[in-house]
Amino acid sequence: MRVNLRAKPFDLNDEQVAWVEETLAGMSEDDKLRHLFCLVTYDDNEEYCRYLGEEIRPGGFMGRPMKAEQCISAVARMQKYSKIPLLVSANLEAGGNGFAKNGTAFAKPMQIGATADVEQARRLGEICGVEGAAVGANWSFAPIVDIDSNWRNPITNVRTFGSDPVLVEKMGAAYVQEIQKHGVAACIKHFPGDGCDERDQHVAISINTCSCEEWDATYGKVYSAGIEAGTKTVMVGHILQPAYTKHFCPELRDEEMLPASVNKALVTNLLREKLGFNGLIITDSSAMAGLALFLPREKIVPMTIAAGCDMFLFTKNLEEDIEFMRKGYEEGIFDEARLNEAVTRILALKASLGLPEKKANGTLVPSYEEVKPLLGQERFKSWSRECADRAITLVKEEKGIFPLTPARFPRILFCPMDHLGQPTEAFESPSNVNFKFFSLLKDAGFEVSVFEANKGKEGAMTSVDEMKEKYDLILYSVAKRVRYQPVSRIRWADPLGANIPTYNHTIPTVFVSFENPYYLLDVPHMRTYINCYGDSKAVMEALIQKFLGNSSFTGVSPVDPFCGKWETKLSYGPSLHLDEIK
Repeated sequence: MRVNLRAKPFDLNDEQVAWVEETLAGMSEDDKLRHLFCLVTYDDNEEYCRYLGEEIRPGGFMGRPMKAEQCISAVARMQKYSKIPLLVSANLEAGGNGFAKNGTAFAKPMQIGATADVEQARRLGEICGVEGAAVGANWSFAPIVDIDSNWRNPITNVRTFGSDPVLVEKMGAAYVQEIQKHGVAACIKHFPGDGCDERDQHVAISINTCSCEEWDATYGKVYSAGIEAGTKTVMVGHILQPAYTKHFCPELRDEEMLPASVNKALVTNLLREKLGFNGLIITDSSAMAGLALFLPREKIVPMTIAAGCDMFLFTKNLEEDIEFMRKGYEEGIFDEARLNEAVTRILALKASLGLPEKKANGTLVPSYEEVKPLLGQERFKSWSRECADRAITLVKEEKGIFPLTPARFPRILFCPMDHLGQPTEAFESPSNVNFKFFSLLKDAGFEVSVFEANKGKEGAMTSVDEMKEKYDLILYSVAKRVRYQPVSRIRWADPLGANIPTYNHTIPTVFVSFENPYYLLDVPHMRTYINCYGDSKAVMEALIQKFLGNSSFTGVSPVDPFCGKWETKLSYGPSLHLDEIK
């Protein structure tokens, strides 16, 4: 397949086309095979950067979050040692802090979805574009355009804009259009679409269960909108899509089904041909179990390129995977035409971002002093506060419980829960989400006591009368969900779930989830339940203001927080005598 370099999304001029063609012609077979790899770095180690740039010679690398100075140093060293300018990617999913730690933590995608305002998605694209480019990134592994249709899915969750395909479509396209204005390529992911299964491709097989018709009406429209918006790249997940695989390969047996990243029917027939995507296609991390479980590594590595992917993300063993790619090429798993096509698209992406010109004029790598004012600027912080204020969602409310002021509820029993819900063992740490929230509650004037599980046996719990005497309000706070687990559910403390909210009927009780929006499943009897979709300082401060009555709850849930259950929507038992609380 010949690559149309002058067509969308590359849109190259004559000079850029000439650079691509001349660079390709000057590359050896070994150069081309190595150029297929996009690797990773966690720091700016000089020797490692030299090793990658001079000896491994990849097409690009992904930077994990570092301080801004370190980001710039890593980019500078990698680009210095690479003959051809490198693609530099980062997970700019929720703000510039996806690469530079001191960049702006704007908002998780679901938090943005809860505002129901596409402008917030555009702002996310601007922040990620400005701050990402400032520290040397030219490629964002975002936006996530998965549809969170299954509340049991442990990986999509707050990383998505929600469960409404139309909302996801509009917000994903807005991000793409905005970030690419700042010289940073967008990458819509994870094709053919995560969010249907309750398994995570990082640790298990994962399936997009849509029929062809359902896929066209949901994920198909989302990806078409991203392509129309001009996304330069697409990331392919290790996700099976049986319906479209069988559509293109009707004779295929079920046991021959493969995930998209090694499935020509999905990458070439569906994405490249049916959807008409002309840009670069990269695999998701090749270290994931969702890829590794299907075939031997030496087959899987070259099969990604044979399927139609242009770049191979990460490795399990760097030098071994390069040899597996070489061996697959020599054995004919993919041929010279497919190799040249893939490398042409990698070079075309670089040309479309102006990397050759920047390398020639010395502007490929920024200086920290020049870009420092761009990071965490007040305008972006203001946007973050506004988004937090607009997103927090009051899912269930007991009449009369608000405002939660120190005058009405002076003594709070605070029940902090982390890591799937169990009480944290490291609560008093400045980095602990719940400790930060606890501190803000105290600053607001509340007398806050922290729950501790009774060390005795069942039958030795604190009496109801004593609890009523000591506390005016019980506040549950669930922090981060844990990735790579089968499902995010609450686990209660010993003995016999000592911290289960059983005083809900006699003491006013509020439940706050800072990330996972589905915990109401485990506390359906809760009368007051709040979803925040994020745990940034801006979110916590906005929540305190809503408690105090200084701000209204305006968030619109972008998913079904009731998990499709009738019982989660009910208000249980007699109302509290909140009218007695002045």
